[in-house]
Amino acid sequence: MSSARVDYIAPWWTYWLHQFPHVTLRFQPLDHTFKPQDENYQQSLIFLGCVAAAGLGVNLLCLAIYLSCLCCCRKEEEEEESKKSNSCCVTWAAVAAGLICCVAVGVGFYGNSETNDGVYQLTYSLYNANHTLTGVDSLVTGTVGGMQNGLNEHLSRLGEIFATRGDFVQTLQFMQQMSDNIIKQLLGLPDWEKAKVDLAAIADQTAYVEYYRWLTYLLILILDLVICLAACLGLAKQSRWLLTTMMVCGVLTLILSWASLGADVATAVGTSDFCVAPDKFLMNQTKDVISSDIVHYYLYCSQTLPNPFQQFVLQSLTLFQRSLTTMQIQIQGLLQFAVPLFPTAERDLLSIQHLLNNSEASLHQLTALLDCRGLNKDYLDALIGVCYDGVEGLLYLCLFSLLAACAFSVMLCAIPRAWRQIANRDRDYDDIDDGDPFNPQSRRITSHHSHQGNMHSFCSYSSSMGSQTSLHPPTQAVTNAPLSEYMNQSALFGGNPRYENVPLIGRGSPPPSYSPTMRATYLSMTEDQIRHFGEDFRA
Repeated sequence: MSSARVDYIAPWWTYWLHQFPHVTLRFQPLDHTFKPQDENYQQSLIFLGCVAAAGLGVNLLCLAIYLSCLCCCRKEEEEEESKKSNSCCVTWAAVAAGLICCVAVGVGFYGNSETNDGVYQLTYSLYNANHTLTGVDSLVTGTVGGMQNGLNEHLSRLGEIFATRGDFVQTLQFMQQMSDNIIKQLLGLPDWEKAKVDLAAIADQTAYVEYYRWLTYLLILILDLVICLAACLGLAKQSRWLLTTMMVCGVLTLILSWASLGADVATAVGTSDFCVAPDKFLMNQTKDVISSDIVHYYLYCSQTLPNPFQQFVLQSLTLFQRSLTTMQIQIQGLLQFAVPLFPTAERDLLSIQHLLNNSEASLHQLTALLDCRGLNKDYLDALIGVCYDGVEGLLYLCLFSLLAACAFSVMLCAIPRAWRQIANRDRDYDDIDDGDPFNPQSRRITSHHSHQGNMHSFCSYSSSMGSQTSLHPPTQAVTNAPLSEYMNQSALFGGNPRYENVPLIGRGSPPPSYSPTMRATYLSMTEDQIRHFGEDFRA
């Protein structure tokens, strides 16, 4: 029957997924027929998830071997020789991981949106189909109940009123036969109660699950993007704690990516098994509760091929219409001829007329609802939503999981190399002498403490002035200081004569920040005193 469908053609990716091997957990091959209640079929879908778990194990094993080789099998000489090339490798690895992660997140957003659109179209079609079936049930039940209860009650009361007129009683009996005929035709319609499934409840549950699935993937996408950006930031700033945190998060995200891949593949394969032959599955599900001709009529809705159910419906509704028309004619005759003789019968006759008018309106609505085009359109919309947008979105989500796994694998390979380079750089800085002016750490420490060193020298000198005044040094001339005196003064000021002090001392003038008494004290200090107090003046 599926080959006769011209209004629905399964997409090629569903046939491709349908060809995936179906193997039970006992490694027994299974046919590809969609049987969700079958335990072996469920095991075949679980087996696909186990394949993804095996891929996760291989990925983690490769990462463990790589990290072991990186930690144990490298020599210091090789590190020194390849330091520049390793730095380049880490940079390119970080760039590659960032680009792959961005592409993966973009693909994931598209796939998540496509899957959500497909499920939304499915739930919308289910609500429409449920509205149609509920309308058919309510119309049939209401019409049958009105005929059995209301019409019979009015006919019984009119029979008592027209007891003396045999022709009127005969008309009432004829109307009773027409009513029984209408009830029989309505009860001959498809018994939807036997095959009825609460499609609204299924749609509600599907929408509930889909909302949390969509939200979960949205959070995963945001988490992947944040982790990737934070890892790139840690590599750029060479932050150890940030790289360590991102490495742990990368491992967890890698596990999450493989888990989502297994779930998406299993769902996509199961849905594709249904999409390849949906009519066959639905007819097998309903063969015990409703006629296959009726199901065939609504699934295919062929206007060219003869359908026994279509003829049966048209015949039943045609007899229903004729019976209602005949009964309305009889009521018009009774209103015209019987009411003048039996005025009390007018109320019941008008009630019967109103009931027949409502039944005729229900007949037109029932005819429209029982037409195959409404339910068939909902069925095709649901198939297109699930098999086109839904399965396509799942494939994009599978691609996202693979790309995310690759990106985080590259990131987990790059972070240990960056960590090792940071450790080697700090160790090289620690091996350099603190007095080496080309040591970056020494320059930073000197710059950081230069202001504190100057203040300490000034305070040390100030605190020692009290003891120095007791030396009473002799007054020395302040003009034309010899070279030896200048050298002694330069040694006194820490061995590094400042540029602005040279011309002042050469002219016999003290620095503007010192008094003449202080300068005289400096010049009178002996070499021993200079060695004793010299450290306090060093910057």
